[in-house]
Amino acid sequence: MPALKKPEVGTSTVKWRVPAVHPEGNKYILIAAGLVGVAWLLSWKFLTWPLIGLTLWVAAFFRDPIRVTPQGEGLIVAPADGLITMIEQVPLPPELRGANGVGEEPLTRVSIFMSVFDVHINRTPIAGTIVQVIYIAGKFLNADLDKASEENERQHVIVEDRDGRRIAFTQIAGLVARRIVSFVKPGDMVAAGQRIGLIRFGSRVDVYLPPDYGCQVALGQRSVAGETIIARLGASAATGVAQ
Repeated sequence: MPALKKPEVGTSTVKWRVPAVHPEGNKYILIAAGLVGVAWLLSWKFLTWPLIGLTLWVAAFFRDPIRVTPQGEGLIVAPADGLITMIEQVPLPPELRGANGVGEEPLTRVSIFMSVFDVHINRTPIAGTIVQVIYIAGKFLNADLDKASEENERQHVIVEDRDGRRIAFTQIAGLVARRIVSFVKPGDMVAAGQRIGLIRFGSRVDVYLPPDYGCQVALGQRSVAGETIIARLGASAATGVAQ
């Protein structure tokens, strides 16, 4: 009997491809492309190339790359691409308290700032059921400011896992961002890393960690939505600042 050959690992090839554009961005790309056409027809060459650049930037803003979410129990993954700007224990917003919220005691809040160059598709940090989606009208301060979590236009999302544990995260509009778009509603079941919405154009997402989870990211670190593990059940909290 011939000897069985071991399967070869890593022999497949993977080619880079341009990330898909989320359908939410199609109308904005068409508007920008239309402005290019108008400038071209009117022979406004001084505007044509800047408008072409604007069209490419809009397409890049709404890019929707494929993400591979880590599998395992007790993980909280990043809901947004961006820079970890704040990790601090804070009182919960009033909307996240009570029987339908996540508790009454202060929790560790991890803030992720998204610049206009980051991917703006937001993803759920855990698998479970959407319990609440709470929209609050507000101001459009710089999303990097601490008071933006209390004064800016924002949307809270609460997800409950199969063990009944709830995780809350908040989409916050910023100085340029003027629209929070939601893809989910209460009662929807979601997988970890699933797309749940986006914020147009530059903004912030806060995640509130349960007390039995240890934060696994550092200030100054960059997170990748749906991939970066920001907290782990029962783990010690990471310390320091990313270099």
